[in-house]
Amino acid sequence: MTSSPDTAKKPAAKRFDGERILLGLAAPVLAVLLSVVICAALLATSGKDPFHAFDVMFTYGTKSDAQVLTLNRATTYYLAGVAVAFGFRMNLFNIGAEGQYKLAALFAAFIGAQVDLPSFIQIPLLLIVAMLVGGIWAGIAGVLKVTRGVSEVISTIMLNAIATAVVGLLLVPGVFAPKSSGTSNSIQTDPISASSHFFALDTQGGSLWGFIVVAALVGVVFQLVLTRTRFGFDLRATGRSESAAHASGVNVKRMVLTSMVVSGALAGLIGLPDLLQNSYYYGQNFQPGLGFLGIAIALLGRNSPIGIAFSALLFAFLDVTAVQLPFAGYPQEIVTVMQGVIVICVVVAYELVRRFGLKRQQQKVGAELAAQAAAAAKKEVSA
Repeated sequence: MTSSPDTAKKPAAKRFDGERILLGLAAPVLAVLLSVVICAALLATSGKDPFHAFDVMFTYGTKSDAQVLTLNRATTYYLAGVAVAFGFRMNLFNIGAEGQYKLAALFAAFIGAQVDLPSFIQIPLLLIVAMLVGGIWAGIAGVLKVTRGVSEVISTIMLNAIATAVVGLLLVPGVFAPKSSGTSNSIQTDPISASSHFFALDTQGGSLWGFIVVAALVGVVFQLVLTRTRFGFDLRATGRSESAAHASGVNVKRMVLTSMVVSGALAGLIGLPDLLQNSYYYGQNFQPGLGFLGIAIALLGRNSPIGIAFSALLFAFLDVTAVQLPFAGYPQEIVTVMQGVIVICVVVAYELVRRFGLKRQQQKVGAELAAQAAAAAKKEVSA
């Protein structure tokens, strides 16, 4: 009794899917392992015990207060990663998330201090304001790309510098900051109204930010848009080949502009967890570097919502546990080195895995062609 062609194909398809999943996991896992080995070698070279350093980090990381801090920080990191990943899926490099979220947080803080509406109106208002500001600022780079052909890498980097200058112009006494800052030398906006405060969950380890729910919803919507909508299909198709997408009827320029605006709108949310749940004002030292960190998180997470979640948790865990290293006699900077090494290793590991996957595909094609030739020769002999 012979099996049908469909039945014969199923085991091969399953093997292919399993191998593809393993290859997808291999790159980030290899990157993390390489970074651990390199950092361990650096600690050993400096006369420190790397195993004790890692033990200090993991011991503190298992405590309830550290877990809450990790989740709170990962919420912000996740939003940064998703904002950058949305552009990456379109093959757009939105390097300007840094300036986008700073401007968005500044305007949200100013409006939150000036307006005091019921919470169910006030909080959505601030979310919309932040997303509008971030989207408009990123849209400038999109317009330059589709009208003048300016690379989004160059324009977004320049817009980061301009955003810093705009913040400096607006965050002055009498404009976005109060005229009198009292005895403090720092310049900051007025505190946002109490109705602007986002809810938090009281746990054994402290207050867990309720903004984690917003981050989870962003991830779910991101995945559904990419995999279940026509826009998501056009987005991925344009990212892979603009010429092929144009031939199939996709308006490439509109997709580029829309993708930049959406990426900027998501970047506008990056600063809101800290603004609405921790600091309650925007100051000169408001959470720098999150936009650039989002690039590393998106790369490690392979631009997928689930992968970015694990990547954000890893980076947040490293940041939270790093504060314990100086108390044990270790330099806190080793964690920064580890994060930087992870980014470098991600690039190397992805290339190694890509080449291995390509080689495996070539071997499979060769084996299938050889099998077909042998079957054809056998059939001729029997005839």
